[in-house]
Amino acid sequence: MIVFTFPGQGSQLPGMGAAWRDHPSWELVEEASEASERDVEHLLLEADEDELRHTRNSQLATYVLSMIVLDAVERLGLEPAFHAGHSLGEYSALTAAGVMNFSAGVQLVNERGNAMQAAADQTAGTMAAVLGLDDDKVETACRRTIGDVWVANYNAPGQVVISGDPDAIAQAGEVAMELGAKRVMPINVGGAFHTPLMAPARERLRKSLAETDLRAAHRPVYANIDAEPHEAADDWANLLGAQLTNPVQWRRTLHALDQAGATVFLELGPGTVLTGLVKRTLKGATRLGVNSPAEVDGLLESLARASETGAVAEGELLYAIERLVVSPATGVFAPRPDLDIGNAIDRGELLGSVGSTEVRSAFDGSLQGLLALAGERVTTSQPLAWLRAGTVGIP
Repeated sequence: MIVFTFPGQGSQLPGMGAAWRDHPSWELVEEASEASERDVEHLLLEADEDELRHTRNSQLATYVLSMIVLDAVERLGLEPAFHAGHSLGEYSALTAAGVMNFSAGVQLVNERGNAMQAAADQTAGTMAAVLGLDDDKVETACRRTIGDVWVANYNAPGQVVISGDPDAIAQAGEVAMELGAKRVMPINVGGAFHTPLMAPARERLRKSLAETDLRAAHRPVYANIDAEPHEAADDWANLLGAQLTNPVQWRRTLHALDQAGATVFLELGPGTVLTGLVKRTLKGATRLGVNSPAEVDGLLESLARASETGAVAEGELLYAIERLVVSPATGVFAPRPDLDIGNAIDRGELLGSVGSTEVRSAFDGSLQGLLALAGERVTTSQPLAWLRAGTVGIP
């Protein structure tokens, strides 16, 4: 059972969209620019580290890139059992689950970033990760500090994020080291997120949420606030508002997903932060990430290897056994005339053509069906044929 997970602010990097410029999913950038009335392409390709550090820039850029990656993965036909996103990533998860459409997601994320930027400009704040210390001792370090500092993220065993006034963060870090922390690391963000200092942003965002068409989720989305699965549309306005001023319960979320039967945690978006948190929290779970087209190309093979090594129970992961042949180019699809359901297909065998480009299978299996019609115009990476790998005939 696969979980799609989506990273939050802090995972952004300069030029993080460069690898996607020639991918069909890049078309989302133009739509995002229109919906936000901002130059999203600039944020993904040209913005430097200082520009991306601004909350209003990092949130929009991270969300759009996550949606580009999601679109690319969905072109493979891969579907999850659950969704979850860390902080900002919760908006990506909700879009992936159909709670909001992409344009609405862009507009909400843009407003969220602007609201949080305004709150951060009003009251200076920052965040830091405390490593190697139990949750309760990190809470103690915050209570023993004079000034505004709180726990913001319960991320994984031995990793807790604190948030608040910069001077208070520094003092709490010193106390945490005295209590046995291995390290205190500053986080590249520009505000005291998930604390009461974000109350002005919560009030501003509430108005936008009230005007947004939120729908029931296609798949359960695990919320940051309570680490519980939610599908009802009515739940999310309150959950997203509360998220701004309360800690992210990511460690509890991972355990809840594990108890629900999740076996593969697939991070979609920039960076590998969430993949690392799964490694620290859940022993034996399969951890995969996609943030480049090259990783999309190898994803099905990675899932297949996970299944073959026993990391995923047989029957729980459809696409570890049933694989898709995707288009190598954009053009008109012409399948081989003699292809029939149940045909044994060898690795490298010709299945047809897209324009002047040959379509060959990347693996052995039996043909279960064609996913594009003869004469249909298809795009690069669009699924064309469905094979059951390693078998002959239809079971």
